[in-house]
Amino acid sequence: MKAIIMAGGYATRLWPITRTKAKPLLPLGKKKIIDYIYEKIKPFGFEIIVSTNLRFKDDFEKWAEDKDVKLVIENTTKEEEKLGAVRALYEVSKDIDDDILVLAGDNVFSFGIEKFIEKFKEKKPLIALYDVGDFDLAKRYGIAQLNGDRIVSFEEKPEKPKSTLAGIGIYALDYDTKEMLGDYVRGEKKDNLGDFISWLIDRKNVYGFVFEGNWYDVGNPDSYLEAFKIYLENYISDDVKLDKTSKIIEPVVIEDNVEIRKRSIIGPYVYIGRDCVIEASDISDSVIFSSVILKKVKLWRSIVDEKCEIRNLELSNSIVGGHAKIQRGE
Repeated sequence: MKAIIMAGGYATRLWPITRTKAKPLLPLGKKKIIDYIYEKIKPFGFEIIVSTNLRFKDDFEKWAEDKDVKLVIENTTKEEEKLGAVRALYEVSKDIDDDILVLAGDNVFSFGIEKFIEKFKEKKPLIALYDVGDFDLAKRYGIAQLNGDRIVSFEEKPEKPKSTLAGIGIYALDYDTKEMLGDYVRGEKKDNLGDFISWLIDRKNVYGFVFEGNWYDVGNPDSYLEAFKIYLENYISDDVKLDKTSKIIEPVVIEDNVEIRKRSIIGPYVYIGRDCVIEASDISDSVIFSSVILKKVKLWRSIVDEKCEIRNLELSNSIVGGHAKIQRGE
């Protein structure tokens, strides 16, 4: 079996942050989102392939320097050019003479996949499911209906869900099923994996495996910040400059060369990137990228992109794009 991490999307629901950053490479504490996926599958010894795009090629190459992965680069640089999930998977897998384990590169989950891999030996193909526990919430996802462990229907974002079992972007496809990707992409079909599963169950038995634990589909700012809070492990660089009037409330991650001064309160649940200056500010439940200046700012549940400068302002539930300068008064 070979593992394929799909990381070629442009994450438009997280713009403007993801205009310049691939969503799988966003921080979750000291690690990246994709690190958690990589660490789940590395112990199995599978060859790991990461499918991404030309826009973020350099960033993924840097991430992969100390990883045992092969990068496959889709020749696109913007949303309008992308192949789509099924076609991209087909292009990556068409020359693979083996079963494949496919994982979405923006999934964060607490559970291991050992039992999933074990069941795949008996039930092929196998689709990972998670009970979101709410029919209104189920309308956001691809939803499976089971008869025993066999999937009898799979609908993308149904108006009236038949269950609350959501597909979570983990698929184990045997070689014969993988070969059917070619038939699908040559037809006039919708190009997402959920619709491929719907098409597939009309042609063969497809099985579901329901996971228990925590799962986050990091598709929007709220889900990203929720996942961030769960997976944050405390880290403060040795060279952080913290004056005696300021306070850090753990857990936080504070990277190199950060200055915190003049009665600032940082935390809990805060990420601060390199080379930031925080002065007379109160920051919680937020992600701040590198080279940001915050002075007399109250920030809660927000994301601030790199090289921003914000003064004399309160922000909550906000996303600030890179290089912005925002000031209220003097």
